[in-house]
Amino acid sequence: MKKLFALCLAAVVALGLAACGGSISSSAAASEPGTSDAASSAAASVAAAGKDPANCKIGVIQLTEHVALDAARDGFIDALVEAGFNRENIDVQNAQGEIPNCATIATKFVNDKVDLILAVATPAAQAAAQATTEIPILATAVTDFVSAGLVNSDEVPGGNVSGTSDMNPIEEQADLLVKLVPEAKTVGILYCSAEDNSILQAGLAKAAFEARGLTVNEYTAADVNEIQPVTTKAVGEVDALYVPTDNLFAENMPTAALVAENAKIPVICGESGMVDSGGTATYGINYYNLGKLAAAQAVEILVDGKDVGTVPVGFASVEDLEFAVNEANCEAIGLTLPEDLKG
Repeated sequence: MKKLFALCLAAVVALGLAACGGSISSSAAASEPGTSDAASSAAASVAAAGKDPANCKIGVIQLTEHVALDAARDGFIDALVEAGFNRENIDVQNAQGEIPNCATIATKFVNDKVDLILAVATPAAQAAAQATTEIPILATAVTDFVSAGLVNSDEVPGGNVSGTSDMNPIEEQADLLVKLVPEAKTVGILYCSAEDNSILQAGLAKAAFEARGLTVNEYTAADVNEIQPVTTKAVGEVDALYVPTDNLFAENMPTAALVAENAKIPVICGESGMVDSGGTATYGINYYNLGKLAAAQAVEILVDGKDVGTVPVGFASVEDLEFAVNEANCEAIGLTLPEDLKG
C-alpha cells in the first residue's frame, strides 16, 4: 500500500481584476477535491472588486494522459474555478502522446482566439510557442524552460511563455536510492531518448549517482514498443533502476515496473504517480499543487493584467516535496524499509 508524507503547498497570490472574451466548450472535469486558501482569497478579491473573470477563454493542450500530467491539469483547473473562472470556458484537448497533434490543437486555440493557453508537458509547450507569439502561454510539467527554448531566463522569461517547472529534487532522490538499496553498485537510468526533459534529468542523475560512488548505465526507449525489451535488458545488468519524470515511461510504468518486480529490482521514480503504477519509491513534487501554482500565474496575467513575459517561472517549494513508497512492491522484491521511512 502506498503511503504519502506530504507537506502543504506555500503559494500566496494577490489578485486584482480584468475581463476576457467569450466561451468555448469544456472537455475536462476535476478529479481531486480540496480548496486552496490562495484560490479562495482570489475569489473574494474578485467579488469585492465587483468584476468576474468567468468569461475568459482558456485552452489546455495535454501531451498525454498519466497520473502526473492529469494531476497538474486538474490542479490548474480546480484553482481557477475556485478563483471565479468558468469551467465551461476551459477547453481541454489531449494529444494522445502524438507531438503533431499538439501543433494541431495549438492552431485550433489560436483560431478560437483563446485568452490563454496552458500546455502540459514540454512538447505541448513547444508546439504552443510555435503557434503564437501573441496569446499568453503557461506551461506546467516542463523540467527546464530555458533548455527547451521556451524562455530567455527563469527570472525574466520574455516573450509570451512562462509557467511552472517540475524539475526533480534529483540529489535527494539519489540519496533515497542509496538509503533504500545500500548494497547497490550499479544503477540503471531508464528514459525516453526523444524527450528533452528526460535527457536533461538523466545527465543530472548520472552525475548525482557517480558522485555517490555508483556505476551508471543508461537505457533509452524511443517508443512504447521498446519499453519492455529495454527494461528487461536493464534489470539483468543493474542493482537498482532510476526513472525520471519521463512521459513515455510514466504512461507505461506498469509494464516497466512488472519487469523490474519480477527481477526483484527496486525502481526509484521521479514522481509519485509512477509509484502508484508499480514503482518502489520517490521523494518528489506534488503535481496537483504544481498545477495550482500555474493557476496563480494565470490569475496574475488574466486578472491583474500582468505581462506573461515578466512572470518568473515557478518552482515547487521544498515544503511541497513528498515521500511516497509502494509497500506491496517492497514486499514483492524483498526490500525492507528503514525505520525512519515507515509511517
